[in-house]
Amino acid sequence: MTKGGMEAVELFTAEGKGRGLKAQKEFLPGDVIFAEPAYAAVVFDSLTHVICHTCFKRQERLHRCGQCKFAHYCDRTCQRAAWLNHKNECSAIKRHGKAPSENIRLAARILWKMEREGTGLSEGCLVPIEELQNHVDSFGEEEKKELRADVESFLEFWPPHCQQFGMQLISHIFGVISCNGFTLSDQRGLQAVGVGIFPNLCQANHDCWPNCTVVFNNGNLSEERRAQLKKQYYFDCACEHCKKQLKDDLMLAVKAGESKPSADTVKEVIQLSKDTLEKINKARMEGHYHEVVKLCRDCLKKQEPVLGDTNIYLLRILSIASEVLSYLQMFEEAADYAKRMVDGYLKIYHPNNAQLGMAVMRAGVTHWHAGLIEAGHGLICKAYAILLITHGPSHPITKDLEVMRVQTEMELRMFQQNEFMYYKMREAALKNQKIQVMPEPSNENAPSLFHKKE
Repeated sequence: MTKGGMEAVELFTAEGKGRGLKAQKEFLPGDVIFAEPAYAAVVFDSLTHVICHTCFKRQERLHRCGQCKFAHYCDRTCQRAAWLNHKNECSAIKRHGKAPSENIRLAARILWKMEREGTGLSEGCLVPIEELQNHVDSFGEEEKKELRADVESFLEFWPPHCQQFGMQLISHIFGVISCNGFTLSDQRGLQAVGVGIFPNLCQANHDCWPNCTVVFNNGNLSEERRAQLKKQYYFDCACEHCKKQLKDDLMLAVKAGESKPSADTVKEVIQLSKDTLEKINKARMEGHYHEVVKLCRDCLKKQEPVLGDTNIYLLRILSIASEVLSYLQMFEEAADYAKRMVDGYLKIYHPNNAQLGMAVMRAGVTHWHAGLIEAGHGLICKAYAILLITHGPSHPITKDLEVMRVQTEMELRMFQQNEFMYYKMREAALKNQKIQVMPEPSNENAPSLFHKKE
């Protein structure tokens, strides 16, 4: 079965796995398999004042809806484009007195669209919303309690003059959101800003070593991935990487050499790493970035004699240290940590992995700002090559990288011609313009593709 815009893939049913998508032709690296607009999407509760509710871009100043005072838009163009989806929501918020949570708003938008367009297949969709998997029957007691609370809140918000849907369908919609919701990122792809339902993308099956850029925590251990997949999507992953625990030895590597650390020492350092990560999260939430740096340095001193250079706990600390030190403009130390992080990632990630590309980009920018132009340019070129495949040439972050690539290439030529003059010009430029680098570190990792209600 194919549908308009989805000619490159086919819907099929696999025994023991349910529905899935398979390619109808061969693809080259960088090919777009399909593009799908959201059936319905909303901005996260915490970002409703800073993210446009239509295009999901972050803007300094947004225009607020004059009726409900809740929705925010870039300009009149975005506001007009949103009206079809916001009209019912707007009056419901005014009647209710306040906007409900993101899951309630998303469920309402889905049902208003079903009210407008009817049930069954929507244009471009391979599967109707009412036939998407909800896994409600597999919910535990706590999840069932949350579901009942969501349904109750929804019924309080849903206007009496709108079409009334049965409890079974409403519960189904919340189940679909729970296990089939996808996060939406901002225009730079650096922060998760909302959640939406994409009926066709829901059909793509999981693999821990994917042949496209849709990935699910590819840097975690097989056991952790399988546990999370079971918890959120209610299936036991049986891909080759999970069954054979491929790369787990790298992700838990210990220091090689004659004096191999004992099992007790490794266990002690892993526990220290976990405890430190909890402390780091708390310090980051409170904005205590110098404390984060101290925690990272202390932890690395304990990790380095014991853990291998691909150990995920070492790599997590290196990643945090490089990000926070860059924000604090301590670029030389940040560059050292970033290089070690990238060297480890290259051994455990797929070569065209989007998260690898983002990490290499960050390392490249850090080296560039540290004055290490040769390494910086090389890393930026490598990141550009990866993200050109994973994000495509028209994505804002790819365009940013192209500008950086051209700029660093020009600076590299200048450096090679006259190293002394290059550094004098760089010093003069820095006096006139403060270096702008990473955004303020957040407590979030790179945005996950998948949404799960917390």
